[in-house]
Amino acid sequence: MTRQHFNILPRNICAVLLSVVLLLGGVGGRLCAQVLPRISGPTIIDAVQLYSEGNFTEALSALTKLIAANPSDDAAWYYKGLCEAVLNRNEDAKKSFSKAVELDGSNYWYRDRLATIYAMDGEEDLTIAQYEALLEEFPKKRDIHYSLIQLYAQTNQLDKALRSIDEVEAIQGKSDPTVLTKYRILLTQKKNEEALECLKSYVAEYSSPQVLSILGDYEMGMYNDTTAVKYYREALSLDSGYSPARLGIAEAYRMTRRYPEYFASLDSLVEDSSIPAEAKKNYLSAILQNTDPRFLQSQRQNLDSTFVLAARTHPQDTSILQTAGLYFYQTGNQDMAKEYFRKGMEANPQSAYAAGTYAQFLGMCEDWDGMREVAYESAKKFPEQTYFLEMASSAEFSLKNYDKVIENSEILLSKAQGDSARTLSALSTLGDMYHMKGDKKKSYNYYKKALKINPDYAPVLNNYAYYLSVEGKDLKKAYKMSKKTIEKEPDNATYLDTFGWILHLMGKDIEAKPIFKHAMLYGGKNSRTILLHYARVLEKLGEKDLAEVYRGQADKLPKEED
Repeated sequence: MTRQHFNILPRNICAVLLSVVLLLGGVGGRLCAQVLPRISGPTIIDAVQLYSEGNFTEALSALTKLIAANPSDDAAWYYKGLCEAVLNRNEDAKKSFSKAVELDGSNYWYRDRLATIYAMDGEEDLTIAQYEALLEEFPKKRDIHYSLIQLYAQTNQLDKALRSIDEVEAIQGKSDPTVLTKYRILLTQKKNEEALECLKSYVAEYSSPQVLSILGDYEMGMYNDTTAVKYYREALSLDSGYSPARLGIAEAYRMTRRYPEYFASLDSLVEDSSIPAEAKKNYLSAILQNTDPRFLQSQRQNLDSTFVLAARTHPQDTSILQTAGLYFYQTGNQDMAKEYFRKGMEANPQSAYAAGTYAQFLGMCEDWDGMREVAYESAKKFPEQTYFLEMASSAEFSLKNYDKVIENSEILLSKAQGDSARTLSALSTLGDMYHMKGDKKKSYNYYKKALKINPDYAPVLNNYAYYLSVEGKDLKKAYKMSKKTIEKEPDNATYLDTFGWILHLMGKDIEAKPIFKHAMLYGGKNSRTILLHYARVLEKLGEKDLAEVYRGQADKLPKEED
């Protein structure tokens, strides 16, 4: 549970001190006269003030002393429960709230907080029992009904949830939230016609752009685009700027391939600055994720214009700029994509996420110099975010600047005190880099340090085993390490290759063949090294024709560095 300051709703404080009421959140005189807990003396006033100021431990200590002196003080038990709940001591809080209820079962807030702490611990049955008991005494209190509706829905007591909605509507009348909740529950019960009728009868009586738009969405799902547009237009007649209805009409045009009307509607919506950027981003992202690629290709010019318009309308919104960048990257325009990812970073210079996204994009484009520059600048600006140094190292590695990778990894190692995952990563990288530089002694020393921390760390086990196999020495040790990796990740082509190659070197080509065959199913055909290793094994087994096939495939791929 995250630390949260419970609302304080005590009972009768009026007779003691009005300023404390104001301190506790400005509770009005009516509540003050009815439900605020008694405060029996200055000790509890001090404790309540400590609680209100966020000094929960001190407040708890004061309340504990007060209860020791007067165990029947229900208000002290109540505030003690509040303190314990904020301090994540839920079991203690339950006991304290239960004691307060035992001492004064007529107090609504005592029982409400007990129900709340049950809910926080996922004890739904106990929570429901508390609220149902409260409802018998406070049948018109809407908050109880709303809590029960949610709990009934969570526990799949859907008929009870529907009855609670009816009771709420009897108290306050129908509303969008109650009708839409009923609609969703009926759909869950597969009562589709009843759910639809629920919405239709509501809009026949009340004006609701939201419900009309949902009816439009339903009709669109049934491919009744003409009826859907009718509902959307009725919604817009009530609220001309209601964005779900505007989007709905645009979608109806798209689904019926009326593209001129679609893009006119979409562009009108996109350039409307009164509509939240988040809603536009969500829709534009949905286009990228869910639309037929042929649509993206055939309507490329119109879509280019729409994404540019969105970015122009919201030039400081990182999410819109990044969505535009993703669109242009996905459609093959890397220059435009780079521009928008860069603008996304510049629009929010205090966002490590925006800087990281831009750096990652540069890496996807293999712009290693650009990635390195952004990563180093960001590492200075956000020194606590060590992944920028990791990205810089990735760029340096691609540029074959192994000494810089080592330098960065040593910095990362010094910052990783107490963080075993980061320590392992840094040690692994140092081992790899020293091997690339030809210093096998240092390389293996770093691998050994990593394996002391985690003897089952697969990246180190694999590389250490492979390098030993390349040297043709200590193959039994290499075999044991490599076997661990494929037990942990049986579909990792790289690990399978290492294990298969070690088997080959040990003269076990019959055992090696199925290992390589399995690697072929999980990416092995994309690696020149793996293909050549498999060809060698096949050749040893006398399958020369098949070996030539794989060797031919390998020749078409670029060479890889060990």
